[in-house]
Amino acid sequence: MSKILMVVSGADSLKLADGSTHPTGFWAEEVAASHQVLTAAGAQVDIATPGGVRPTVDPLSLDERGGVAEADAREFRAYLDSIADRLDAPLDLATVDAADYDAIYIPGGHAPMTDLADDADLGRLLGRADAEGKTVAALCHGVAGLLSATREDGSFAFAGRGLTSFTDEEERQGGLGENTPYFVESRLRERGSVVTTAAAWSSHVVEDGNLITGQNPQSSKATAERVLKALAAA
Repeated sequence: MSKILMVVSGADSLKLADGSTHPTGFWAEEVAASHQVLTAAGAQVDIATPGGVRPTVDPLSLDERGGVAEADAREFRAYLDSIADRLDAPLDLATVDAADYDAIYIPGGHAPMTDLADDADLGRLLGRADAEGKTVAALCHGVAGLLSATREDGSFAFAGRGLTSFTDEEERQGGLGENTPYFVESRLRERGSVVTTAAAWSSHVVEDGNLITGQNPQSSKATAERVLKALAAA
């Protein structure tokens, strides 16, 4: 049985470019669909957050204002309710050992831009997992969590690697627009990653060795399925 660490942001707000505070959290589909695909295949999925805090779901991810149909929102809400015991008591990232897991999986929502992008514990876990060739996966804004992986010399651990993320175009079309504190795609390019994107809101997954990334919520199932395929081949 594969053992996967799902790292979920513990943030419930994001400071925007204009200095205002925006309520946020994890994106429901990205946690629910990913968790469902992984566990349905028999994987053990442990959930961890910074400080072991209970993660907050972004209300827009369960609302038509966030582009989510009511039927889909009901499905995601029901699944999150079914794993409420795990969400209520996540592991503390600081206590987690990468050696205990076959893969790390980071779903998004804007929240990772607040805490995961510079979380030292996540950076430690990612650095070790990547060095050992274990699967490292991230989805949508969760790819911002990869930014935490900085080597001792200050270089980015995933510089030169092929990946994708929530795109600048998608951020302008249906995200926070120019008020975003930073554009994840642009920040990754600045740090030296080789970012490739597909049409906005289409399912798109990029695999570069042990690194697997998905572009947006529409890529949730495909990203989880690609992780399962990588683990089966390991």
